[in-house]
Order: sequence, then structure tokens, then C-alpha cells
Amino acid sequence: MQVSVESGEGLERRLLVDLPAERVEGEVDKKLADLAKTIRLDGFRPGKVPVRVVKQRFGDQVRQEVYGDLIQSTFYEAANESKLVPVGDPSIELRDAAEEGGLGYTATFQVMPEVALGDLSGKEVVKPVAEVTDADVDEMIDKLRKQRTDWEDVDRGAQDGDTLHIDFKGFVDGEAFEGGSAENVPLVLGSGSMIDGFEEGLIGAKAGEERTVEVTFPEDYRAENLAGKPATFEIKVLRVAEPKLPEVDEEFVKEFGVEEGTEEALRAEVRSNMESELEQRLKSLLKDNVMAVLREVNPLDIPDAMVKQESERMKQQALQEMQARGQQSAMDLPASIFEDQARTRVHLGLLVGEIIEKNELKAEESDLRETIERLAQSYEDPQEVVDYYMDNPQQRSSIENLVLEEKLVEWVLDQVKVDEDKRTFSDVMNPGDQA
Repeated sequence: MQVSVESGEGLERRLLVDLPAERVEGEVDKKLADLAKTIRLDGFRPGKVPVRVVKQRFGDQVRQEVYGDLIQSTFYEAANESKLVPVGDPSIELRDAAEEGGLGYTATFQVMPEVALGDLSGKEVVKPVAEVTDADVDEMIDKLRKQRTDWEDVDRGAQDGDTLHIDFKGFVDGEAFEGGSAENVPLVLGSGSMIDGFEEGLIGAKAGEERTVEVTFPEDYRAENLAGKPATFEIKVLRVAEPKLPEVDEEFVKEFGVEEGTEEALRAEVRSNMESELEQRLKSLLKDNVMAVLREVNPLDIPDAMVKQESERMKQQALQEMQARGQQSAMDLPASIFEDQARTRVHLGLLVGEIIEKNELKAEESDLRETIERLAQSYEDPQEVVDYYMDNPQQRSSIENLVLEEKLVEWVLDQVKVDEDKRTFSDVMNPGDQA
């Protein structure tokens, strides 16, 4: 077998493989002989068909099968001989062989990139820091109270924060339009759930009152036939109710599983949960920043086959998560929408693997148990969770990966300058609200 290598753009390589006629003909003859033993042809007893007859009838077909078998069996042999690590399936193109009667083919494929880690010294990593304050706990308890809001009918004009129950009917150019009417609809004033001017037109309205509100649909309204058009809504207010927040009493506290029933115990429980969530979020943000610096310092060509495989895996994961939430997608998600994220994941996977191997980072038994015990604290029976992870190889492996990631982050932080960025609890946990 003769093998030569040509380099294409980036990670692309071309293997030019030539197999001698003797090897090809030997495989063809062997396959014809095997076929002659099993084939049935009129005029011949089973197993007694002459090879020359089989060759005359099936020679071309057998030769094509032999070509396929030889290409499959020699490609990785040739790649290994050339010290190449192919990624994905090669593109095969037949060509004239170097020897008459032989087999020549060109295999085009991508190879694994060589990961040469760059110097991290002089680089900066932002480390977000935050703490849970008394004001944060107050705000969280207010949210818990709002989740259990009761509504009480009032005999006064409606104001922001009230819930109104209304009947309405909309008109454009004096004509009622499809989808423009409804009955007994709950509406929280100030929620912004209706188009501009609708909710404002109900400020001060009382139960039983009827109002006419003039509005204009936005230019980018989803219903094109209404976009940008003025409209009139005839509205009848059926009820006006104001929110009544529960008191933080024993009954309220025990609803959250705090058996002591005191506000102090609830605050302690809430603070503990907030601090745990904040710690995990800060670790996640720091890891993201570390990984961003790693990618910046270590640019890589990423094999398309690896990106395609990861995109497909992410697609399947997304579909499974949708099904778990009871959502049935009517269309097949294209894997291409995950391509950018998949490329980033593959890039980081190659870098992380190289750093872990080169620096001999290991997840010790004590690290595993400490991590599992920390994760188990939020469960009713922590020991049961610990036993589950320690006795389940697949779950244990996921914890090992988590520990190795944490060790990698620590290793990177030792190589770079760390700048602390002080933030509030809300900045960290609800960045969208700040935006």
C-alpha cells in the first residue's frame, strides 16, 4: 500500500492511497469463490456453480463491493501510518491507481487540532462578588407574600396594582374586528399587558362603570391588519379588587416548611437558601469568565464534524427538555441553530482536556465526597443523596467532572490577575431586571 498526504485549508488533509493489483484481485477472487459456494443458478447444483460463470454474471458487482471493503479497511490503517487522527467520516473519491488493476482513492477529512496552550500571565479575570443583605431578605419575603396575594373587592376608583375584571369590544373604522372582544377578563392595571392607552384609560373606573377608550395599535403589532391603526374599545368594568398581602405570622411561616413558625426562623431559612443560590451563581459567572479568557488565549481551528455532532446532541437535549415540560414541538428543530454554542463547547472541551491532562489534575475521593455533601444539604435526607451519588457510577462521574472543572478554574486563577467586581444580590441573580 502506498500512502501520501496533502494538506488542505486549516485542518483538512487528503490521503492518497494506492493498493496494488495483487491485493485487489486476491480479494475479488476470494469473494467470487465464496459467492460460488452459496449462489443458486438455473442449470447448476447448489455449490457447484463454476467461478468463471459467477465472475461473468457478477464480476462488476463483486469488484465494487471489494472496493468498498478495501477502502473501509485501509483508510484508518493509512491514517495511522501517516500519524493522523481523523475526525468524522472521510469523503472518498476514486481515481486512477498507480498500478494497472489496482485501486486508487483520495480520502478528504479533517484532523484533530494540536492544542498548544498559550501563556495566561498578564491576563485578567473578573471575579464577581456579592453578599446577601437584610434588605435582600426583606425583598425576598415580600415576593413570597406577593405569591400568596388575596384579592378583595373595593368600592372605589381603580388604581395601579388593582385587578379589574372587564368585558370589552374593539372597533376599527367603526367595525368590530376579529379577536377584539372578550368577557370577564382579569387585568392588572400597570402590568403593561395591553396596548398603550388601554390600561391608562381605566384608571379611576369603578365596578359597574362603562368606558370608551381610544388607542392606536403599534406599527409592529403582530396582526398586520391592525398595525398602526386607531381603535376604539367599549369596556365594562365588572369588578375592582385590591391586593391583600398575608401577614408574616405562624401560619404563613409554616407554609414554607419552617416548623418553628417564627419570622426569625423564616428569615434564617430564606437567607440560607439565598446564600446557597448566590454562591452557585457566583461560581458559574466566574467559570464563564475563566473559560472566556482560555478561549481568547488559545484560539483553535475546530473540526466541523465535532461541531455537527455536538449540535445534534444539544438539539436532542433541547427536545427532551421540552418534552419533560409537557411541550410537544410541531417542527423538528434544526441542529444548525445550536452551531455557535456547540463550537464554543467543543473548543472549551479540547482546552479543558489538555489542561487537566498536562497538569495532572485529579478528583480525589475527599473532593468528591465534599462536593456531594454540599449538594445534598438542600435535600430532606442528605445521606440518601450522598449514597445515591457515591454508589451510582454515572452520577459519580458527573460529580468528578464538576470537581475537575472547579480545580481547573482554581488553576487558571493562579495564572492570571483577578479583579473583584462587587455587585448586589439582585445584580447577580436577576441581571435582566437591571438591564
